[in-house]
Amino acid sequence: MRRPAIEAAGIGAAEAGDMALVRRALARDPEAFRAIIKTHNQRLYRIARGVVRNDAEAEDIVQEAYMRAFASLGAFRGEASLSTWLSRIVINEALGRLRKRKRIVTMPENPEAKIIRFPLNRNDSNPGDDPERTMAQRQILVLVERATDSLPDVYRSVFIARVIEGLSIEETADLLGVRPETVKTRLHRARALVRKALDDEIGPVLLDAFPFAGRRCERLTQAVMRRLGFEH
Repeated sequence: MRRPAIEAAGIGAAEAGDMALVRRALARDPEAFRAIIKTHNQRLYRIARGVVRNDAEAEDIVQEAYMRAFASLGAFRGEASLSTWLSRIVINEALGRLRKRKRIVTMPENPEAKIIRFPLNRNDSNPGDDPERTMAQRQILVLVERATDSLPDVYRSVFIARVIEGLSIEETADLLGVRPETVKTRLHRARALVRKALDDEIGPVLLDAFPFAGRRCERLTQAVMRRLGFEH
């Protein structure tokens, strides 16, 4: 069977889709910008929050990262996925904020950090119908967030990218600018620290930690679209 032309040229369907979306955005198609933002909001927010450990600052970082990315969209060549390209910009923005913060003051402990509220079961139209389950799951996820937030910076970034976001070893190494062996070493240590904090009982719920949907996603999308001049 003959392969599609894009595969024969060494370009996958996902990469071709990225390039088509980028071309539309460069032509100032507002729906292309909206599609890029809504597709990547959750991952970029979780990466940013994994670095700075603050909800509001993470939103601000993602918004600034989008503006930087869209200002240099013409430089995107599809050598990495659009997701990876945007993630690198977010990582750089977040780490820059962290370095600036550390230059001003020593980072304080924040045991009362605001816990992100999120739907506990995506299949439930009204999760409040089962208050006992809701409370139990929320308590578990609070522990997940605290355990993740308590990781040292070098381990937390790897943990967020690899475990919560599901990136491969190679993708994580590329994103953070380290060797795959370093990712494996840091991930092993991060998992050990999280297991110690959580008593090795709640691993399956990690996928629901730090979500970014609903009103929070729409709010950030609208803010970026306004800054791009598409909404008033």
